[in-house]
Amino acid sequence: MPRPDDLPNPYWNHNVHYHRLVLDAVPDGCARALDIGCGDGLLVRKLARRIPEVTGVDRSPAMIRLAREAGARSPNATYVEADFMTAHESLPGGYDFLSAVAVLHHLDFTAALRRMAALLAPGGRLVVIGLARTRTPLDWLVSGAGVPAAWVLARRHGGTSGPSGMPIEDADMTWGEIRRAARDMLPGSRFHRHLLWRYALVWDKPHS
Repeated sequence: MPRPDDLPNPYWNHNVHYHRLVLDAVPDGCARALDIGCGDGLLVRKLARRIPEVTGVDRSPAMIRLAREAGARSPNATYVEADFMTAHESLPGGYDFLSAVAVLHHLDFTAALRRMAALLAPGGRLVVIGLARTRTPLDWLVSGAGVPAAWVLARRHGGTSGPSGMPIEDADMTWGEIRRAARDMLPGSRFHRHLLWRYALVWDKPHS
């Protein structure tokens, strides 16, 4: 059910479908947030409706241009054109909340998670929506179950679409590899596989 602070989606796809999961994970009292690989800034604009200061970062000049144009009415949202892995001056860290949707499979998984963890303030929360490679018979069975659901949802939303120029890349790590790597790197993290070929990884950084 829509909430009073929901921002209407100008388009729908499998990543946008899981924006609600990200928004529901925002902790109480969150003051500063960072969305990595923000694209055209749709999730940033949604976060900015409930968080006082939100930054979106993307290394694509075209995506940041779209984000700034669409986000002109969100004065508490800032967009940074940079590679978050190396942008230490423009991304000082200390964020209460960090999101990354369909980003990790474009990067070195271990290095990217380490950088994300470093950008969080003690007690901050990381939420990743990611893709994985299907390999085992169980993987194929679960993936197949998503086909009718995806078809119904796409029909309901008038098809799948998104901003032109968004980079696309296949995942190379399997579901099991991601689960194990996340468990080893981020003790206490929660990993859940979802129907539309996505997983959610949630981790609360210890206070000390």
